Amino acid sequence: MAHFLGIDIGTSGTKTLVIDETGTILGEASHPHPSYHPKPLWSEQDPEDWWKATVASVRAAVKKAKLKPANVKAIGLSGQMHGSVFLDKKGNVVRKALLWNDQRTAAECEEIEKRAGGRKKLIQMVANPALTGFTAPKILWLRNHEPRNFDKTARVLLPKDDIRRRLTGEFATDVSDASGMLLLDVAKRNWSTKLLSLLDLDPSLFAKVYESEDVTGKLTSAAAKELGLTTDCVVVGGAGDNAANAIGTGVVKNGVVSTSIGTSGVVFAHSDEVQIDPLGRLHTFCHAVRGKWHIMGVSLTAGGSLQWFAERVAADLFASKKGACYDILSQEAEAVPRGSEGLFFLPYLAGERTPHADPFARGSFVGLTLKHARGHLTRAIMEGVAYALKDSLTIINELGVPVKQIRASGGGAKNPFWRQIQADVFGQDVVTINAEQGPAYGAALLASVGAGAYKNAEEASAATIRVVERTAVDKKGAKVYERGYPIYQQLYQSLKDQFREIDEFTRA
Repeated sequence: MAHFLGIDIGTSGTKTLVIDETGTILGEASHPHPSYHPKPLWSEQDPEDWWKATVASVRAAVKKAKLKPANVKAIGLSGQMHGSVFLDKKGNVVRKALLWNDQRTAAECEEIEKRAGGRKKLIQMVANPALTGFTAPKILWLRNHEPRNFDKTARVLLPKDDIRRRLTGEFATDVSDASGMLLLDVAKRNWSTKLLSLLDLDPSLFAKVYESEDVTGKLTSAAAKELGLTTDCVVVGGAGDNAANAIGTGVVKNGVVSTSIGTSGVVFAHSDEVQIDPLGRLHTFCHAVRGKWHIMGVSLTAGGSLQWFAERVAADLFASKKGACYDILSQEAEAVPRGSEGLFFLPYLAGERTPHADPFARGSFVGLTLKHARGHLTRAIMEGVAYALKDSLTIINELGVPVKQIRASGGGAKNPFWRQIQADVFGQDVVTINAEQGPAYGAALLASVGAGAYKNAEEASAATIRVVERTAVDKKGAKVYERGYPIYQQLYQSLKDQFREIDEFTRA
């Protein structure tokens, strides 16, 4: 029987899992890698750390699965989107990669919209407005602030595609991940030659674009030796982490929507047609399903907000209890009434993507009183994250995209209490599925398609994914959050000017 690997180059680490032709997971392993923050709101990683983590996790996962090298027939890649790997002519990394949550490029976003002829024309070209997390502003930042490094740059790759280069020697990307660079004509599923020209960017900087299930190359002899595999193993296009997660959660047809709470929070809706929000509040990208698209909302610090709270505010508890700290915090939050007795949290600790596109937004507790304790703060964070996801879900409904079923995934889906909060805030039942491994699992399914085990991504998902649990809406909870949500929405509007003033204050 053939076996397939899914490799996900995440923000905190790289994960590899092994599946067989039935989608059964036989082995998995993760390896961490660090982030660097040389200035406030800057976020970078060293691509060499990704490669070391890839080698370590692949070897460990294959060993756990007790496979011979020749058993692994295909690899699917997934990874954090938008990151920029700058390579010179010899393939050497020019500088550390700028990540999706890096916020240094506000001026470059304004430059892109100006060169494009305005925000509206930019959205017409690439389906999305210029956001600080996207890749194109990072390239212009390099040109504006590190011209020597820009002059050295011969290629710009996304994180997973730099791993592909190390695996196969090929410069390639897939349509879903490339959509997040702000340089792809999303409707035509290829680079926007018009925008590249307006930005004075040479098309040779960018890799060839493939559909997610297409084979992009085979392992080189050097890579096969380092991974403990063979050169008969192919590597498929793969997908950005959110599109790969959608494959791995069965979001491959109209009406099915996923919510994911990891470091970031994501609402992801499949679409058979190109659906573009003319106001640019949501992202419209190519899906990892051939010839399909998706609409996506992203909150930058969802689970990351709770992690921050645990590690920085509840530091003593975290130091003594480690992972169990989150269970204790959740229990304390569950004892607090819905609505956290008037306490609200805006989860904008790293600025915000959708729907506000505001790099200056800041995290905020609003409504604190002497009565509030740690449980209130924890519950307010959980509710605030759910409200942030509802912002995107509301716009998806406004655009007429059907939402028949919401599938919860990520770390937030593993917590029954947080699932209940989601269901009540959304006003709609939330289900979980049998696959909990996220993007790595979707990448492995894409590998199985590329190797011929399944006809397409839809067939692979249908054969392997099923609903296992349903969290029903609590009517009393839903009524509380119906009242709380408009207050939450207004808080950002009331504070957005002050957020910019705060940023200016900290830079003075």
